Amino acid sequence: MENTSPLRVVAIGGGTGLSALLQGLKLFARQNDPAVPSFDITAIVTVTDDGGSSGRLRREFDVLPPGDIRNCMVALSEDSALLSRLFQYRFSSGRGLKGHSFGNLFLMALTHIMGDFSRGRAGLLGGAQDRWPHLPLYHRQCSARSHPGDGTTVVGETRISRSRNASAGSA
Repeated sequence: MENTSPLRVVAIGGGTGLSALLQGLKLFARQNDPAVPSFDITAIVTVTDDGGSSGRLRREFDVLPPGDIRNCMVALSEDSALLSRLFQYRFSSGRGLKGHSFGNLFLMALTHIMGDFSRGRAGLLGGAQDRWPHLPLYHRQCSARSHPGDGTTVVGETRISRSRNASAGSA
């Protein structure tokens, strides 16, 4: 008897790369029969983002940075075009709102209402938790660290990015 259960795939990462991979996996998984995916995809998302809207929410409200999780939710959603437009919508004005995406604010509010991201996700999705299988890699604040080889330590994705660009520019 042939096994027809979906292949279980776990993707670990963050940033644009993970959401792009998930979008591709979703399309590949549904190419034979869109109603029956051939993959069961789980994303384990790094939560070290400290720039932009995610960084602001992280610092101001002590929540996990929601941006990479938001992008993964959009990538795997049934109607990624609509959810993308809603979750990626950025406020272009407004004191305190300018620069924030609606999706980041939504996930931050859900986290505060339910006490943590995982409980918020479970409460929101009820029995359909497998529709958005995204797990933060950590459930507490953490930062990326780089040791460039000169005896120093650079802390934070934004600072690491700037330090690489600075050293690349001076080479």
